[in-house]
Amino acid sequence: MRKMKPFLAALIVLFVVSCKEKSEQKTEETAKTEFKVEFEKFTLDNGLQVIFHIDRSDPVVAVALTSHVGSAREKVGRTGFAHLFEHLLFLESENLGKGGLDKMSARIGGSGANGSTSRDRTNYFQTVPKDALEKMIWAEADKLGYFINTVTEPVLAKEKEVVKNEKRQRVDNNPYGHVNYVVTKALYPEGHPYSWTVIGSLEDLQNATLQDVKDFYNKWYVPNNVTLTIAGDFDVAEAKAWVKKYFDEIKKGDAIPTLEKQPVTLETIKKLYYEDNFARLPQLSLIWPSVPQFHKDAYALDVLTTYLSDGKKAPLYKTLVEEKQLTDYVRMYNSTSELAGELGLSVTAFDTTELTKVNSAIQEAFATFEKEGISDADINRIKAGQETGFYNSLSSVQGKGFQLAQYEIFAGDPGYVSEDVEKILAVTKEDVMRVYNTYIKDKNHVAVSAVPRGQASLVLEGSTKAEVVEEKIVEGKESNFDPSIAATYEKTPSSFDRSIEPPYGSSPDVKVPDVYKEELSSGIKVFGIENNEVPLVQFSIKINGGMLLEDKNKIGVSNLVASMLTKGTKNKTPEELENAIESLGASINASANDQYITISGNCLAKNYTKVIELVNEIILEPRWDAKEFSLLKQSTISQIQRQQANPNGIAANEFSKLVYGKDHVLANNNVGTTASVASITIEDLKNYYNANVSPTVTSFHIVGDITEPNVKSSLASLNKNWKAKDVTVPTIVAAKKPEKSKVYFYNVPDAKQSVLMFGAPSLAATDKNYYGAQVMNYRLGGGSFASQLTQELREGKGYTYGVRSSFSGDKTDGLFSISSGVRSNVTYEASNLVKEILEKYSAGYNQNDLEVSKGYMIKSNARAFETMGSKLNMLLNISTYDYPVDYAKQREEGVKNMSVEDVRALANDYINPDKMIYLIVGDAKTQLKKLNKLGYGEPVLLNPEEILKD
Repeated sequence: MRKMKPFLAALIVLFVVSCKEKSEQKTEETAKTEFKVEFEKFTLDNGLQVIFHIDRSDPVVAVALTSHVGSAREKVGRTGFAHLFEHLLFLESENLGKGGLDKMSARIGGSGANGSTSRDRTNYFQTVPKDALEKMIWAEADKLGYFINTVTEPVLAKEKEVVKNEKRQRVDNNPYGHVNYVVTKALYPEGHPYSWTVIGSLEDLQNATLQDVKDFYNKWYVPNNVTLTIAGDFDVAEAKAWVKKYFDEIKKGDAIPTLEKQPVTLETIKKLYYEDNFARLPQLSLIWPSVPQFHKDAYALDVLTTYLSDGKKAPLYKTLVEEKQLTDYVRMYNSTSELAGELGLSVTAFDTTELTKVNSAIQEAFATFEKEGISDADINRIKAGQETGFYNSLSSVQGKGFQLAQYEIFAGDPGYVSEDVEKILAVTKEDVMRVYNTYIKDKNHVAVSAVPRGQASLVLEGSTKAEVVEEKIVEGKESNFDPSIAATYEKTPSSFDRSIEPPYGSSPDVKVPDVYKEELSSGIKVFGIENNEVPLVQFSIKINGGMLLEDKNKIGVSNLVASMLTKGTKNKTPEELENAIESLGASINASANDQYITISGNCLAKNYTKVIELVNEIILEPRWDAKEFSLLKQSTISQIQRQQANPNGIAANEFSKLVYGKDHVLANNNVGTTASVASITIEDLKNYYNANVSPTVTSFHIVGDITEPNVKSSLASLNKNWKAKDVTVPTIVAAKKPEKSKVYFYNVPDAKQSVLMFGAPSLAATDKNYYGAQVMNYRLGGGSFASQLTQELREGKGYTYGVRSSFSGDKTDGLFSISSGVRSNVTYEASNLVKEILEKYSAGYNQNDLEVSKGYMIKSNARAFETMGSKLNMLLNISTYDYPVDYAKQREEGVKNMSVEDVRALANDYINPDKMIYLIVGDAKTQLKKLNKLGYGEPVLLNPEEILKD
């Protein structure tokens, strides 16, 4: 991926949906789930497939260009090309110029041009205010038809480095990062289109030539292999005219060969292992060959994997977690792709657990399933969750556009939803047992053991060592390139001047959602927004306190309290509570952070009343189940051990200690330490709950298809029965700013990347300059590809896959921070470049920087409240920081009035590279000494007990 964003899964539909406005008010009890994603499809003469979907709920449009090419269309010896192209297509095109798409995205207030690559397709997408639609169509056409001439040897060399950094971040520097490579190579025969990973081989990537790149583009990036989807608030006739104007004269390519389905079979069970440099716990993965996407058995396999692993009724959970206590979590999934599929099961076991025991327990769970099967009630419970998941995926115009493209490319019809529905609804318990017997029972599979280095004795019995290719980072061997060299070429002919950017359309009428507020007699503060785009309700209950109310010797209590709230109630066992929630197609989760305990929920509007009744039980009558508490403590300790293996987790924990100092409560990770969690008793949880969980420190936030009177009525019981307590939440003492900069290093031997985390205490979210500082930071590191940090560290040098800076704050304190993962052998160079950028930022800030920042901050308001999640976040901001309900509009006016001098003053006040903490997590034996050159003295090694091996 170009930027790390989750891609929506293929949608699972249970009912037909109509996107027409409601003609009459429907009550919660009688509302019918009618949903149908309406669309219009047409094809240009050059073969481009175009799909339109109208949704006028918000003044935004989502545009996506999807090419039917992924890693499966690559050649042996040239793997990773599809993913490399995803990166290249954002850089330059003939008429937008170098970095033109990112510059335009910032000006128009877009979500940011992004993309993703799978085995079978590559897509490029962005949501923009509706007045920028013609600009987006112009830009996407330039990407498709007027791109390849701009790729030069320096451009290719730089982007190779960026992709290598992505692989280091996702694979080489990540616990269990090589599991997918081992599985893929073992499951698929040599030469199979899925026998290599999507990111490919670094050797293949390095060997790629400019001619290879051009050949790949000319074969696959042609209109007759591409689908354009436009979803949102736009005029159909106008959009058609623009599509034809900008795409029509792009030449059709050669006929695209169809790849036949290629499911695989295994002749034997393959058992493999490798020792993982970052893992701290042993992990076992089992993978069976499965079926391609939309195969008739795929639907029953989805139900099967969910039933076997998810929740307390699941056979795998009962056996491995509850009975044998080998792990705290079992994951099983059915992954279908265009040509083949795979069933996967993954267990990260507790410390020093032998994976042979884990495998035996898995077989016992399967035997239990064979004996007991699955009930109709469980089938319906799983389908209820699928229904809610369907509506969640349709809560944005981008989600609707993704679905239409998915069906068009892989099912041949954007309206395939009807047939998809039929197949889902047709799944029976007999089908589930049949696919289990067909694809899992006594079937050959791949078993991969990933164990901590030096613990090969834990691997599954009979395993052989897998070949894992680990990159060697050599000092001074990084590639050199000059990305400033401009490409010279003859422009591709066109019937009109494509270099002229289209004008804006009519400005969208941005309306801030109407907010209602009320304080109930118990002290609960209610904040709500009525929204009936989809028949869903989302809510968040925030209870102030969190870790701030804990005994400093028993950090982790509030986290355990939150987790225990959903582990049963007075009248419901943990399994009964979970079943009650899932049978409603709902989710209820409880979590804690430094300052709050949060209970959040997501459900169908028709089931909201029943869901909130369960919430009442959770809050008022927690079960405090002793067995669940024991399991939870084990799980939490395992979580802490996993964090200790992850360089990013290490950086976050160590940075908090450095910012706040060891005696400050916020220096702690709210999950606790292995020692503190081990010392906590269930009485500690009860005491915390009895003293601190009170309506007087609680706010309730709700968004969805439910009226204000119905919300208030639903809270009547909670308001009446929740006894108020006198709770005083301590005011946070703001961290002290460092008087001078200091460099700290945490050693992770043989790290392929160094994690950089630099920063200092800064503004609280309630400070009058807080939003102004965010505006100031946009061009520094908050604006992604519009920021200097990204342009210089990633685009200019190829040091990193991503870098960002941000201001984050709460009521009384805040933080300015910069974070990145950089190639290990440029740790000093990257750190020094960040320092130089900070030193020059204020003086170099100009009118163009301000106009770009203003354009983004103001125009992005058109999409600021599109999804239910964004509306819920707005309510949380209002309740937490006492913002006015129209704070977004007020901020917009403030931005309009900012000057260059205002921004420079903010930069001078809140960014000082000589008064910051510089933390690096990486390989000390090769990188530590060089950091003296930063000019901040001898770096402090935070974990000197870790031997610096030669």
